[in-house]
Amino acid sequence: MEKQLTFGPRNCLLTNINVWSPDGQWIVYDVRPDAEGSVFEGRFIEAVSLQGESKTLFESNNGAHCGVATWHPKREQVVFIFGPENPTPDWQYGAAHRQGVIVNATRPNEKINLDARDLSASTPGALRGGSHVHVWHPRGDWLCFTYNDHLLWQWQNDTPEHDSDQRNIGVCVPRHVKVPDRKRNHDGEYFSVLVTRTQANPQPGSDEIKRAFEESWIGENGYLKPDGTRQKRALAFQGEVITKSGQSISEMFVADLPDDLFEPSDGPLQGTLTTRPVPPRGVRQRRLTFTQDRKFPGLQGPRHWLRTSPDGAQIAFLMCDKNDVVQLWKISPNGGAPRQITHDKWHIVSAFSWRPDGKFIAYTADNSIFVANVEGGQSQRITMRFDEADAPLPLAVVFSPDGKRIAYQRRVESKNGTRVNQIFVVDFEK
Repeated sequence: MEKQLTFGPRNCLLTNINVWSPDGQWIVYDVRPDAEGSVFEGRFIEAVSLQGESKTLFESNNGAHCGVATWHPKREQVVFIFGPENPTPDWQYGAAHRQGVIVNATRPNEKINLDARDLSASTPGALRGGSHVHVWHPRGDWLCFTYNDHLLWQWQNDTPEHDSDQRNIGVCVPRHVKVPDRKRNHDGEYFSVLVTRTQANPQPGSDEIKRAFEESWIGENGYLKPDGTRQKRALAFQGEVITKSGQSISEMFVADLPDDLFEPSDGPLQGTLTTRPVPPRGVRQRRLTFTQDRKFPGLQGPRHWLRTSPDGAQIAFLMCDKNDVVQLWKISPNGGAPRQITHDKWHIVSAFSWRPDGKFIAYTADNSIFVANVEGGQSQRITMRFDEADAPLPLAVVFSPDGKRIAYQRRVESKNGTRVNQIFVVDFEK
C-alpha cells in the first residue's frame, strides 16, 4: 500500500541511498526548489517520520545552501553538502566550492566539518576543492564522496605545467585535520584522500579514465577474492573511457583499498598547486567491464550509482540489452561476464537499491515502482501504473533497513495549486 508522508509546499528531494534512519522510522531529505534537484538553492535538511511528522535538522544561513543528505547506518547522524557561506563573485556554489558537514539528528543545526580544505595544498588529508554525495561505509566509520578540484578547475587539459580538474572519488577516515588560517580554508574532523586516478586525455582503447563517478561501497564487509582471502574495503565506480574508435563510454571499475590510507605513494596525498592529489599507497584501480564491442556499448540509462549486494558478491548496474532497452545487470567484483537480471519491455528510468537481504532490487519503470528478484529475474509492479504527470520520479528508490518499505518521490498538487515533489513509501513484505 502506498502512503504519502510529506504534504508541504516545497519540493522534497531524496538522495539515491541511505535516506532512512537506522531504526527505519525517519527519512531524510532536502528542499531544493528545482524538481530534479539541479538548482542547488535549498536551505533546509529535514526528516519525516512514517507517521508524517516533519522536523528540521539543519537550516543554512549567510547565503549558504545545503542538500543531498544521507544517514549514518548506526547513529543519529546525517551528512550532506554544504555550500559556501557569504559567497563572493569569485567563490560561488559549484562543484569545486562545496564541502561535507555532519549534524546529529538529536541536536539540530550543530554542524561539524567532515572534510578539511587547504587552498595552499600544503596539508595532507585536506582537500583543495569540493566534495559531493557523501555516503558512510556500512560499518559507519569511513565515507566516500566525489570530488572536483578548485586549484585546477580552470584547466580542461593536462599540460607539462599543470594537471586539469577531472572528477574523482575520495574517501574520508576519522582523524582531525588542522589547516593554515586562510580565507576559504577550514579544519575538518576527517582525513580525506582521493582513491582514483584520471587522465585528461585517456589513451583510446586503454583502461585510462577521464572521470570517476557514481561510486558504491562493495559489500558490508568487502568481498571474497578467488583465492579465498577477503578484500575488506573497496569501491565500485563508473569510469569514462575512450574506445579505439574514439567513442566516450562509461565502464565499471573497482578501487581496492588498503587498511591504511595515510601513507603516500608516488606523490603527495594533497597534491601540489599544479598537480592532482595522489591516491595512497596500496590503492589498486582496475577495470571490470569491457563493453566496447557490444551493439550498445557502455553502461547506459539514467544517471545511476552502482550498488552492491550486502555480501559484496554482486555489483548491479544499468545497461541496454540487445533490443536497446535499459535493464538491470550484475557482475562479480572479481570480474567475468555481466549477467542480465531484468528482461522488462520498458526502460528502467531511475537509480535503484538492494533490499538488505540481497534478494531484490527496487527501481522505477513504466510509471510505477518495481521490484526485481535478483536470482530469478522476475519483475513485480508494486504500485499502480500512474499517469505521466503523477508517476514516480526517475530519481531515488530506496529500501528501508528492514526491507519492508521503499521510499520514492512523486509530483502532486499542493494546497496552493502548484505541483511539487513529495515523499511516498510503499510496503513490500515478500
